Amino acid sequence: MSNQLSLVTGGGGFIGSHLVQELLENGESVRVLELPDVPLPEDVEVVRGSICDAEVVRCALKGVRRVYHLAANPNLWAVKKSDFNRVNFEGTRTIFAEVAKRDIEVVVYTSTESILTGNVDKDSFFNVEMKHKLGQMPGPYCRSKYLAEHEAFKAARAGMPVVVVAPTLPIGPGDRLITPPTRMILDFINSKNPVYLDCGFNMVDVRDVAKGHLLAAEHGVHGERYILGNENLTLEQLLRWIEEITGLVMPKRRIPYWLALMTGVITEFIADYVTHCPPRAPLTGVRLAHHPMYFDSSKAVNQLGFPQNSVRKALEEEINWLLNAGLVIQRLPLIQVRKSLKI
Repeated sequence: MSNQLSLVTGGGGFIGSHLVQELLENGESVRVLELPDVPLPEDVEVVRGSICDAEVVRCALKGVRRVYHLAANPNLWAVKKSDFNRVNFEGTRTIFAEVAKRDIEVVVYTSTESILTGNVDKDSFFNVEMKHKLGQMPGPYCRSKYLAEHEAFKAARAGMPVVVVAPTLPIGPGDRLITPPTRMILDFINSKNPVYLDCGFNMVDVRDVAKGHLLAAEHGVHGERYILGNENLTLEQLLRWIEEITGLVMPKRRIPYWLALMTGVITEFIADYVTHCPPRAPLTGVRLAHHPMYFDSSKAVNQLGFPQNSVRKALEEEINWLLNAGLVIQRLPLIQVRKSLKI
């Protein structure tokens, strides 16, 4: 094992678990700061607790040379909207306040592509230079991540060795917590969404994102942001891929944005005040889909050597993982089941 000890906050999450695996495979010593009851590998040090607890963070940082700060609430809806600000913003502020007291080699902060979106021409790509205002953020999740990213850049301006990475929508195997991109894919496979709002987005293999964090720590310029993305797709293209992989007929009927927005308002109101369960169409997600979310990752590719592995293959592996995890309730055609499970 390397003498270098790296701390991964949120190491039990989708990206975090793959990052931990990458670090271990590189021979590094790994400590994970994670909430209680979140499964973690046996060969890592574990500190259980919240990033909002300064004492817990202080304990987790002892002897650490590199910090990968991924811990956040990644959902687009929560029963208590204040949870987004408490975890994503206040937690990040706690991390940087404690890091400032120590001699840390580098901090890689995980931002999100969703705070870089906005109204642009349909043929344009968002890039790392995009700048928006807090009032333009389409919901409490985005606002909290916007503020957290500003905290990261503030720390960098104060001289802290901070590199910011902004993953687009990660897909691939192992999403135990079912993050929004996986939820979207799973709901279409299980026929919970009979119609769709055609929109544009960028998808990337989650394992590439994990490697991108390591590359950012090694080669990233302090105070810079790198978009970790790959292929720009429409939802119609994604549904066509899912149909080809599973043999299931995907929805063919598109709905207009105004109808999706109305549905989002109604379902989120019911979720907030009646069921207290996640809505099928979170309002933040609908608002994000209003404009194409196409991204340019060339800076990360050219300056970090960020890999661009097949998104289609990552989707196949994610669906295979969902099948093996028992999360697919639809009965797939036999030939597709055999192909997916490699029988």
